[in-house]
Amino acid sequence: MAGSTNFFLFLLTLSVLYLASTFPKPGPPIKTTNLVVYVHDHFTGPDATAITVAGQQNPATADAAPPDSFNILRFGTIAVVDDPVTEGPTTESKEIGRAQGAYINSQFDGKGLYLVFSVIFTGGEFAGSTLEIQGSDIFSMKEREFGIVSGTGFFRFVKGYGIMETAFMDVANLRAIIKLNVTVKHY
Repeated sequence: MAGSTNFFLFLLTLSVLYLASTFPKPGPPIKTTNLVVYVHDHFTGPDATAITVAGQQNPATADAAPPDSFNILRFGTIAVVDDPVTEGPTTESKEIGRAQGAYINSQFDGKGLYLVFSVIFTGGEFAGSTLEIQGSDIFSMKEREFGIVSGTGFFRFVKGYGIMETAFMDVANLRAIIKLNVTVKHY
């Protein structure tokens, strides 16, 4: 009789331990951070921060770029960027980081980009941290949504989204200032 009681207590203990291990455990509190930054994207001029590296060549016409260059506004063109990220929309605004990565014109009519880049914070509250951005930019739309897929430092284990809005665009000279309104959840 004592053996069956011990066996029963053993099974009861195992059952209680199993059930206890299946309950969710409280983790660190999840924080929500919202920030607005501006990306200064310049394909031309002495302060150019972006360059096309592959794509369809421009046709040789009087009003087009030189025939041996690529244009980010053409389907299939790939650009590499190292754009300043600032607190405000003007070039005089405080620089707090860099947006480094690539754009691919992935829409057949040339009006949409696929973006993949890192916002690398070099100053301000988030210095030393990064946000990894990925998504579509149909730049003819007023607002475009993109994903925040990862991050480091302050933004470790981040997930979130952002709304991109064109604050300024000079299509003829391929210069733009893009407002990024980002909302992320992280630990």
